[in-house]
Amino acid sequence: MTPDPLQTTLAYHQRSKHSFEAYAPGPATLDWDAQPAPFRHFEGSASIALPPLADALQDASLKHALQRPWNEISQPAPAIIPDLNALSVLFQLSLGITAWKTFGPDRWAVRANPSSGNLHPVEGYAFLRGITGVPDGLYHYCPDTHTLECRASFESAPNLEPPLLLLGLSCLMWREAWKYGERAFRYCQLDTGHAIGALRYATLLLGWPLTEIRQVSGASLAHWLGLDRATDFPIARSGTNEREEAEILLSMSPLAFDTAALEQACSTAHWHGLASRIDQHPMYDWPVIEAVALATRQQAQTEAPTPIVPDIVPEIVPAPLPGVSIPASRLILQRRSAQRFDVRHNMPQQDFFSLLTALLPSEPGPWNALAMPPHISLVLLVHRVEGLQPGLYLLPRTAQLSALLHTALDQRFLCTPLIEAPPLLDLQRLSSVPTTELYRSARSLNCHQDIAANACFALGMLAEFDSAVSADPAAYRDLYREAGLLGQALYLEAEGRGLRGTGIGCYFDDAFHQLIGLTDNQSQSLYHFTVGLPLDDQRIETSLPFDLAPTP
Repeated sequence: MTPDPLQTTLAYHQRSKHSFEAYAPGPATLDWDAQPAPFRHFEGSASIALPPLADALQDASLKHALQRPWNEISQPAPAIIPDLNALSVLFQLSLGITAWKTFGPDRWAVRANPSSGNLHPVEGYAFLRGITGVPDGLYHYCPDTHTLECRASFESAPNLEPPLLLLGLSCLMWREAWKYGERAFRYCQLDTGHAIGALRYATLLLGWPLTEIRQVSGASLAHWLGLDRATDFPIARSGTNEREEAEILLSMSPLAFDTAALEQACSTAHWHGLASRIDQHPMYDWPVIEAVALATRQQAQTEAPTPIVPDIVPEIVPAPLPGVSIPASRLILQRRSAQRFDVRHNMPQQDFFSLLTALLPSEPGPWNALAMPPHISLVLLVHRVEGLQPGLYLLPRTAQLSALLHTALDQRFLCTPLIEAPPLLDLQRLSSVPTTELYRSARSLNCHQDIAANACFALGMLAEFDSAVSADPAAYRDLYREAGLLGQALYLEAEGRGLRGTGIGCYFDDAFHQLIGLTDNQSQSLYHFTVGLPLDDQRIETSLPFDLAPTP
């Protein structure tokens, strides 16, 4: 009997919850000296070196684009002509390495797109046609060498105008499952959302569109990316730990997407290279991840999705703040995850309000990269924001979500509009909480992590869950991707205000729901986050990668 996709998805979500009584199933031990390889290569394929970023900026139009202030990133900009220099900027600012960290004998990379545990399951592939200096084909991006590997070559399409740029993302889920066990599927979807957000900010600087292609099924995308070519991948002990899961196809081209043309190109493609091995000796197997991946794979849609038209559109934009006017590219490259926060720092109220305003699903911005309309609101635990009482606050991101939440939340909550906040925010005080109690709750709910309690504020991303997943189990991935996209915006908005953020995937799901009086699955918290003033560990050395410095 074929498993029911909806029941499989709901069962996985419940099974992968953490609680005070027990954590979701995961490995009993970790061999830190035998982690999965952080980078995959296709050995035997030809590589194209992308110009180092400093060299690419010899192009005057690119240099001008990357000097745009962060607070102007969503404003219309001239489209940069796609070439190797532009591709270098795209990948460097989205999936590229932005620093190397060293502590004792250990050395690890930091990337523009953050990842749970810095494990980076997301792999990037580009379909390129009509790009000067790049033969038509499918390319795999290698962050460690900043190169494009030719995975498949296509017959050239002469005089193709304008150029075609499509980006496919996959997840090598074993990189997360190695450490996090069954909860890893959640983290892979969050990481996919972070990568989409990073790509959208990069394309905004380049003046390119970025839209999700929903007319493609997960199976078709896997076929086009060559992920179903079993003989091109190492034999895996479990059959899945070396496999990549096709996630999403994104268009960076003004051309209307032509399924038939891409299908034809892939059908006559010449494939190149064999995938490098990720883990020689995996110690565990998590079949539930494969089951939920199968249950939530996207089915092809016959019609393009309706463009998102949010029912909350900011009409008042706060004045630019000091620090937010720094070049967007510099802010993207300096983004880091905080490890500790200064418990003495109070966040200015105006910074707090303007940061939350940037999270509303307005156009233009990063939100139009996803086809699914907004489903996530924020429940905030405010510790230290000037002029605000410590306590619980609610930010519904659309009027529809506001109405739904008011019927679901515990009736003891005030849901009082915050008169100090701009009206467009619809920021509401739920309850004032004594500082000590708030500290204790934030820490305990987030797997006893101090970072949630020492921040200026922490939050949980509360998604309209049951109705979305019941309508289509594939929406389970969509919800987590929206949460990851929100996380990417939070990281960068905090960075622009001299603060820093940290995403939290480890929290006690139902305990958080009980805090705000939720008793069913109508709404579920999918991702937690904290923002504060970071305290850097001076023992960790930081160096820039090769491609952020000019060549001799």
